[in-house]
Amino acid sequence: MDLTWPGERRRRPLELEPSLSAELLVMIVVASAVGAGVKGVTGMGYPLLAVPLISLVGGVDDAVVAVAAPNLAANIYLCWHARAGRVEARDLARLVGFGVVGAVVGTVALVRLPDEPLLVTLALMICWFVIQFLRHPELHMPPATATRWSPLAGTVAGLMQGAIGVSGPVVAAWMHPYRLPRDAYVYSITLIFGVTGAVQLTVLLGQGQMTGYRPWATLAAAVPAAVALPVGVRLRQRLAGPTFDRVVLAVLMASAVSLLIQVVV
Repeated sequence: MDLTWPGERRRRPLELEPSLSAELLVMIVVASAVGAGVKGVTGMGYPLLAVPLISLVGGVDDAVVAVAAPNLAANIYLCWHARAGRVEARDLARLVGFGVVGAVVGTVALVRLPDEPLLVTLALMICWFVIQFLRHPELHMPPATATRWSPLAGTVAGLMQGAIGVSGPVVAAWMHPYRLPRDAYVYSITLIFGVTGAVQLTVLLGQGQMTGYRPWATLAAAVPAAVALPVGVRLRQRLAGPTFDRVVLAVLMASAVSLLIQVVV
């Protein structure tokens, strides 16, 4: 794959492959199952894992479109499941409101940007999230500081969700220092993911991105996600937090490395 940066090549969003290849289909099913299972346990990780894996076979835009609807459904399910935590959540109006704006801008940019910068951005985001998690496992953010900077965090999260279908590292890194109880944390992040994801999906549909083989790709992602998500929710109560965190971090780093290899090769 040759490196082509903005200004040198523009993707044509409606010029799709004539059919869904077997290789891409298998990758979508596997990536969706893995991502949804992790999301069921942690509240995040579906697109963060699925988009890089699917991008190894298809394009970033194909991956984003394929998981957009299943991820929205997963966020609605998890948000409702953790609704008891809403009374302890904070700054959601600001985060969600500015996230919507960012999601619109990011989704419009998706079809105008080449693959490689998006892949590098995603890989760097994953690495940054892992480093922050390891360096500051007990970091606490004062409520006043969190409220002051929440509009910026929401905007960046929306931009990433719209452009590459992944806002998990931004949202998780921002919400981690809030030190919310488990249900409040899951409720908060899935609400943010859900609203920005709904905006992203609406814009994608309005732009005619759900055409060609992409509806079938979405269905291929939705079926394993529907099976794996409840399994992950049940595992949440059984797996030790530190052990599972290490597994997730290892998978994230592997995804980042594979993305960077794809760009270089």
